[in-house]
Amino acid sequence: MDEWVYPITLAPMIKGFHKEGRTFLLFATLISLALAYSAHSLLGMSPWFWFISLVLAVFLYLFFQFFRVPMRTQNLDVSVILCPCDGKVVVIEEVEETEYLNTRCRQISIFMSPLNVHINWYPVKGIVSYFKYHPGKFLVAWHPKSSTENERTTVVLEQEKGKVLVRQIAGAVARRIRCYATPEIHVEQGAELGFIKFGSRVDVFIPTEAEVEVKIGDVVKGGVTALARW
Repeated sequence: MDEWVYPITLAPMIKGFHKEGRTFLLFATLISLALAYSAHSLLGMSPWFWFISLVLAVFLYLFFQFFRVPMRTQNLDVSVILCPCDGKVVVIEEVEETEYLNTRCRQISIFMSPLNVHINWYPVKGIVSYFKYHPGKFLVAWHPKSSTENERTTVVLEQEKGKVLVRQIAGAVARRIRCYATPEIHVEQGAELGFIKFGSRVDVFIPTEAEVEVKIGDVVKGGVTALARW
C-alpha cells in the first residue's frame, strides 16, 4: 500500500501540495474558517454547528487530498511505456489516430476520479515533436466521444523506438488542464507533463507492436505501472 492511500493523517501520505492548487487551497481554507465562524455566531455550540463544521472539514480534507503530491519511487525503465497518471484503465483498443500519427495505434485510456492524484507524468523520454491545445465540450470523461470532442491537449513524444501520443482530456467536472510541454524540448521519463483538476482522463496511443502490460479494470499508478513494453 502506498504511503498516501490510507486517509488517517496527511503527514505520512504526501510530501507537499501541487503548485496548481496552493492558491485554491488557501482560499478554500479561509472560506471554510469564515463559514464555520458564521455558523458559530448564529448557532452557538448546537448540533447544527457541529454538523456544518464536519461538512466543511470533509470538503476541505478532500480538496487537500486532491492536490497532494504523493511520496513515490518511480519505476523508470526505457524499455517500457509508463502510465502517465493514477486511475483505472477503461479502454484498450486498436484505433486509427488521425490528429497527428495518422496510423493504426493501440489506445489505452485511464480514468481519474476526484480521489486520485491528478499530476500527469511523461510515459517515455524523448523529443516533444507536437503539442496542441483543443477547446471543446465537457462530456463525462468515460464517454467515447470525450477523446475527440472535449477540451484537451495532445502531446507527441518521439524517440528511436517510436512515437507515443498522450492526450489530457477534461471531464464534466474538470475544467482546467495544465500542460507544461512545448514543441522541440527534450523530456525525461517520469518528469511532470501537467495537471488536470477535479476528475478527468488521459489517453495514450502507442505503436501496435508494443506489448500491452495492463488490462481493462486495472488500477494504475503514474510513473510506476508499466502500460506497455517496447
